[in-house]
Amino acid sequence: MSRTALRICPLCEATCGLTLTIEGTQVTGARGDRDDVFSQGFICPKGASFGAVDGDPDRLRTPLVRRDGELREATWEEAFDAVAAGIRPVIERYGPNSVGVVLGNPNVHTMAGALYPPVLLAGLRTRSIFTASTVDQMPKHVSSGLLFGDAHAIPVPDLDHTDHLLLIGANPLESNGSLCTAPDFPGKLKALKARGGTLTVIDPRRTRTAKLADRHLAIRPGTDALLLAAMAYVLFEEDLVDTGELAPHLLGLDELRAEVRDFTPEAVAAACDIDAGTIRTLARELAAAPTAAVYARIGSCTVPHGTLASWLVDVLNILTGNLDRPGGALFPQAATDRTPRPAGPSHGFALGRWHSRVSRHPEAKGELPISALAEEIDTATEEGEPVRAVIAVAANPVLSVPDGDRLDKALDSLDFMVSVDPYLNETSRHAHVVLPPPPPSQSPHHDFAFNTLAVRNQVRYSRPAVPLEPGRMAETEILARLILAATGMHGADPSAVDDLVIGQTLGKSVQEAHSPVHGRDPQELAAQLHGDTGPERRLDMMLRLGPYGDGFGVRPDGLNLERLLAYPHGIDLGPLRPRLPQPLKTPSGKVELLPRPIVDDLPRLRQALHERPEGLVLVGRRHLRSNNSWMHNVPALTGGTNRCTLHIHPEDAERLGVANGAPVRIKGAGGEVTAPAEVTDGVRPGVVSLPHGWGHDRPGTRLNHALKEPGVNVNQLLDGSLLDPLSGNAVLNGVSVEVVPVAERITPLT
Repeated sequence: MSRTALRICPLCEATCGLTLTIEGTQVTGARGDRDDVFSQGFICPKGASFGAVDGDPDRLRTPLVRRDGELREATWEEAFDAVAAGIRPVIERYGPNSVGVVLGNPNVHTMAGALYPPVLLAGLRTRSIFTASTVDQMPKHVSSGLLFGDAHAIPVPDLDHTDHLLLIGANPLESNGSLCTAPDFPGKLKALKARGGTLTVIDPRRTRTAKLADRHLAIRPGTDALLLAAMAYVLFEEDLVDTGELAPHLLGLDELRAEVRDFTPEAVAAACDIDAGTIRTLARELAAAPTAAVYARIGSCTVPHGTLASWLVDVLNILTGNLDRPGGALFPQAATDRTPRPAGPSHGFALGRWHSRVSRHPEAKGELPISALAEEIDTATEEGEPVRAVIAVAANPVLSVPDGDRLDKALDSLDFMVSVDPYLNETSRHAHVVLPPPPPSQSPHHDFAFNTLAVRNQVRYSRPAVPLEPGRMAETEILARLILAATGMHGADPSAVDDLVIGQTLGKSVQEAHSPVHGRDPQELAAQLHGDTGPERRLDMMLRLGPYGDGFGVRPDGLNLERLLAYPHGIDLGPLRPRLPQPLKTPSGKVELLPRPIVDDLPRLRQALHERPEGLVLVGRRHLRSNNSWMHNVPALTGGTNRCTLHIHPEDAERLGVANGAPVRIKGAGGEVTAPAEVTDGVRPGVVSLPHGWGHDRPGTRLNHALKEPGVNVNQLLDGSLLDPLSGNAVLNGVSVEVVPVAERITPLT
């Protein structure tokens, strides 16, 4: 007998509400939830394929433990015994930094991935922390930290109300948005145009988003920061700066004017391959629009000046008075945020509090560049011990990080590795223990991270749509037991982890003067928490302490878990609203427009005025039916346009003798790969594009569908040496490559 159940989609950042059709314990269909307060029925191909993702027969169902060199099925007890026996001796002999923790992108798409890794890191006390952020978004975190004092204070465009939207290096018609949680991003762009607004897209590819735009400018890859700096120059030069109500909250406006004086449109035009007159027009239109927002994403982050570009995005929003106002870019307020503290000076944001052991890369937001993971494992130095053990949670860095071949070998040399992953993939195949979480239908869901980036304030929660299958373990319990095994508490009840967090959080909250529970008894508060599980009790606590919460009775109409459960389609908390100066945590209590690390990096941008890449340059691309390497094992999400081909412009193809569909060899500093050419004018001359997340051809995996058409790993073209120095983010776009038909010989790059 069939039934339906509601579920928030965990397959991309749009977080759409789904209505699942379930036969017994199998998800047989998925459609958009028309009553969802946020997505209102929108669904993309990934969400429609929820059942296929959920029921993939290659998903692991029991733990694997390496015995006599082979991974074999084991009981949960045997698996966690092996974790404790593998991790603890490494820590005790070599110290906490000898254990590396690698967190992948899927962590932010699960409730467990949001709640438990921070506890693991605190318990281990390791500085060897690597996440997907440094191949994706770390420049935005760093620029926000420097500007606003908080790496998580990321303004998002007010898509529903803006009159003018400038997109840079973003393709939301295929990505569904990133660092901007917006169900039906395509519909919001079409609505913008329908109400007479303007959409401008800056991208070296004529993406689906670019085709929708009023103006598309095919910029030279990697020069976004130069273009944005020139626009800032025009605003100052032509007296178009109007900060409006922001003025009392700004520090360093005059100094900023002086720092951008070298970036005239005429000076940057040749580097960007955009004429000076067009650059001036972009700046004038931005200033003249009634409301406007500049939004940039991965194409502007994964380049040599990613942090400067991210900083300049907010600078332009500030100079035009569009930061923190409706129709501009605003700071969301999630229901699980802590109760806002009073505005005023705070501790600010620091970079480089420690450095990586081998190449001395500075930490950013407590993390080291994931590009440095291989050398931190395989290279001995006099300073500290190498990483000898790795805990990988939902991470596949062999495919997602530069020079996967080197990392492949490094992981194989570890004393111990544990991987929390539903698949035996290119990375988890190296583990000594693999702990598989259940399918998403069997897990609860609340979007902690994405609600802090949402274009409308709302709150939703999904309990598991399907009971936990016998023999499975909830992902929350897996991670709780992993914490206990890795921190010397193996065998303790996993509820101890949740109790510890609840006790610490309430103990701190009752001491904060601005907290709704100031001065109360934390044990008495803990006794009031509701929920069937430890994670639900933690969610209840966060809702009650949050900006819309009931404050444990202080605000009777406020949020708590019981009220949220009564609204299965979610609760709308209203449009984004101006919040300054409250979100600011800088030492001055103001937006610090020109932080010292930015000033120190600007000479490097000035040098870029005179640099031109030789030959072809490489950029990535996204597919609507994919999210990194996650979904290539699902037949419904491969094929069609979701193929691993090299896009090359007809002019370049003709010059190089490349035929459409013929194999070509692509060579970069890190290695070479062979892929079929796809000749298209959708990419500008001088640029080639290869998608991210492919290369499923390594032995020892259990990804049967992905193995049929494995594609090639674009990151193998990179050697990992190119990083944005402020954020440690890998430079994945705008790198020089050689392309030749496979019959020809490639000469080494110089």
